Amino acid sequence: MPDDPNASTTPGTPPRPPAPSGPRRAPAPLSQGSRDAAIDEAMDAAMGRKAPAQPEKPLKRQWDDELEAELEAALSGFDPKAFDVSPPRRKRDDRLPADGRDRGQEARQGERKGKVIGVRGKSLFVDLGGKSEGVVPIDQFEGEPPAPGAEIEVVVDHFDRSEGIVHLRLKGAAVEADWSNLRDGVIVEARITKVVKGGVEVDVDGIRGFMPISQIDLNRVEDGSDYLNQKVKAVVTEANAREKNLVVSRRELLERERAEMREKTWATLEEGQIREGVVRSVKPFGAFVDVGGVDGLLPIGELSWVRVEKIEEVIKPGDKVKVQVLRIDFEARKLTFGLKQLQQNPWDDAEENYPRGTSVRGKVTKLMEFGAFVELEPGVEGLIHVSELSPTRVRRIADVVQPGQEVEVRILKVEADARRISLSILPLPKDQQLDEEGEEDDTPPPPKPERKTPLKGGLGDRDPLFPMPGS
Repeated sequence: MPDDPNASTTPGTPPRPPAPSGPRRAPAPLSQGSRDAAIDEAMDAAMGRKAPAQPEKPLKRQWDDELEAELEAALSGFDPKAFDVSPPRRKRDDRLPADGRDRGQEARQGERKGKVIGVRGKSLFVDLGGKSEGVVPIDQFEGEPPAPGAEIEVVVDHFDRSEGIVHLRLKGAAVEADWSNLRDGVIVEARITKVVKGGVEVDVDGIRGFMPISQIDLNRVEDGSDYLNQKVKAVVTEANAREKNLVVSRRELLERERAEMREKTWATLEEGQIREGVVRSVKPFGAFVDVGGVDGLLPIGELSWVRVEKIEEVIKPGDKVKVQVLRIDFEARKLTFGLKQLQQNPWDDAEENYPRGTSVRGKVTKLMEFGAFVELEPGVEGLIHVSELSPTRVRRIADVVQPGQEVEVRILKVEADARRISLSILPLPKDQQLDEEGEEDDTPPPPKPERKTPLKGGLGDRDPLFPMPGS
């Protein structure tokens, strides 16, 4: 046994440290949480289990914490009210100024109205209001450009940052096209170069495009070759620069222009007006005429004072005509036109041209059960009543006259306001005398001469068979 009681009794183990001299101090009391942790640690050690490793703090969180600490240190003592902070910038647009801010009128897109300032070189300068000016190419105007002070409608194309001016184009004018400005709704000038299946090929400033046959005109087009080599304005309906695909429509542009004209026309229409129009279609009952984007009906009875059998004999689609507005229905948006009202009315002089009792020649135009109509001149017809066709009873009108036959008739009565003339083909009675002016002679006939010889027959001097009372 070793002499030192504190010496290790196990071979190879280090010696224990000497025990402190003096009285031993009691350990500090542990909290309940520390006591539980110590017990758990002791149990894990006794059972050979390792203590769970503490999760490491993510590296990103460490960097965020470090940056946040540095920012707090750098911004200590910073007063944000002492500085002007600019508002957030908008997404940059090539059509806006370089700094991305809205400079008033320059950034407004779409249709505008402006006042002409003057012409400088090949550009027309326009005042858009708000100290903003724009320029329109002179070649977009047909004929002379408008005078200074005139108000015109324009469309904002883009804003030139280098010159600080707005580039405009005349409303409805075509743009000089390239793939950078071709987009839906842009108006271009297209030349029809070739007829293909389903439509025509067009050339738009050197770019090949396609126009469907249904989009060439407002009316149905059967053959696109009628439009070959024509330059027309059209609106872009599809543009794909990557695939080199361009589709345009002339009809859509025509409908757009017609809709604008339609509203202006309805606002100024009045009954009795004379309007210029274009015949759009012809039907058996009349024709439809377009006057400033508004279609109206021209009935067959209002075409001419002369009886019209076929409308195509008077007008046909595409003809330009002047018509008079007869009736307007604003609620149903219907119009009725007249064409004969602008021609000389032959009935105005009918009473002077056809005095009562005169004989004239005419042509039988129509047979009815009650008589026959006779044309005296274009637009003037009279009626021969069945009783004036023959001195004997007439069973069938066709037994006396035939359509197309020329007959000599006598004027019985003229009613110009009602547009009626009564005629007769019966001979004038011998006892009816007419004076030089064609009026009936009202002078009484001369008295008959006194009879000198007694009437033959009767009873003569003999007493009457039945004596008169009082004789």
